[in-house]
Amino acid sequence: MKINKLDRKFNITIDEIASDKSISHRCAIFSLLSDKTSTIKNYLRAEDTMNSLKIAELLGAKIEDDGKIIKITPPKNLTEPFEILDCGNSGTSIRIYSGLLAGIEGFFVLTGDKYLRKRPMKRVVEPLRSIGAKIDGRENGNLAPLAIRGGKLTSFDYTSKIASAQVKSAMILAALNADKPSFYKEPSLSRDHTERMLKGMGAKLETKNNEITIYPLEKPLDALNIEVPTDPSSAFFFAVAAAITKNRVILKNLTLNPTRIEAFKILEKMGAKIEYILKEDKYEPIGDIIVEGNELNAVEVSENIAWLIDEIPALAMAMAVADGKSIVKNAKELRVKESDRITATISNLEKCGIQTEEFEDGFAIIGGKINSAKIDSFGDHRIAMSFAILGLLSGMEIEDTDCILTSFPNFSEILNKMTEVID
Repeated sequence: MKINKLDRKFNITIDEIASDKSISHRCAIFSLLSDKTSTIKNYLRAEDTMNSLKIAELLGAKIEDDGKIIKITPPKNLTEPFEILDCGNSGTSIRIYSGLLAGIEGFFVLTGDKYLRKRPMKRVVEPLRSIGAKIDGRENGNLAPLAIRGGKLTSFDYTSKIASAQVKSAMILAALNADKPSFYKEPSLSRDHTERMLKGMGAKLETKNNEITIYPLEKPLDALNIEVPTDPSSAFFFAVAAAITKNRVILKNLTLNPTRIEAFKILEKMGAKIEYILKEDKYEPIGDIIVEGNELNAVEVSENIAWLIDEIPALAMAMAVADGKSIVKNAKELRVKESDRITATISNLEKCGIQTEEFEDGFAIIGGKINSAKIDSFGDHRIAMSFAILGLLSGMEIEDTDCILTSFPNFSEILNKMTEVID
């Protein structure tokens, strides 16, 4: 992919950003906890989320899709699938489905693409094993494929060492199939879509800050009836685009969940002018965000990392042009994403002429002039898209961009509103 340097001003409204990936995955998975048909509007039709939907179908659900609305009718009992369950590139799918299937009678094998099969799974496998789950895989369960022999699980009182929405979600789903109430704690609050959605479906969960009490299901949950909002993680690329080029963009129908817009708050702290307009609040608070570029200043980011972990590569693009030295700390989780995002971000910024320093848990970036370069995406969609946005300042060539299709199929189309993109 080649990105041309921006040669004009823009003031645009974007209302065709991809639907929220995290919520779409959960719609497919959580619909299996009901005994009625769930109706989902605006489901993300990207490779990974469609894989989550396909897995639901392989487990016995009936899927109806007219291109606009997806209806999921769960089976009376989830069935042991004939086929291996392919999660594609999605850590969300493999980890959350592991929690669900660990408590269901049957044998299940979860796998993914070559990148997912390199990502660590013990972070979810070990907590599940501690409550009776039978899970195996390569490197004693650390790498997919994962083989799960599902069955009855015990209740638990578990304190996680990391703030991870995926681990938390897996353990909550396991707890719903346990024998007694369970207790889950995490060091800080991670993204809370699972709690919000399950409560909306009728699950009995008591939440207090970063502690959750989960009660076993006494009956099937209510069906979902939801319109998936726009993904703020995807929208954030264009927020950065406006910020670094001193232009203006209106981003429509995003979830304004506080655990999902922390990156916008950091960008605002750096000097961008940002306005939040709440329009509704049912399963999730939903509204518009207006971003207007301005002079950017360096910032230190070390708190609420779990709330902005996916957006840090894009945020690093703003740091690369900000006045001063920006620092990111406590973000070691970046090393076990679709790529080692610390190394991927820093090595590519250095190609662009930016001074950097790499830490075990983050990095430092000194803002400067951006040079055009040939970027290695490392097969990571967020690295590819972040440097595409940075390319607005200098032009950029990015290698291995097929990965963008897994999460944001129309990214190039939207970016074309600003500058020419040659796929």
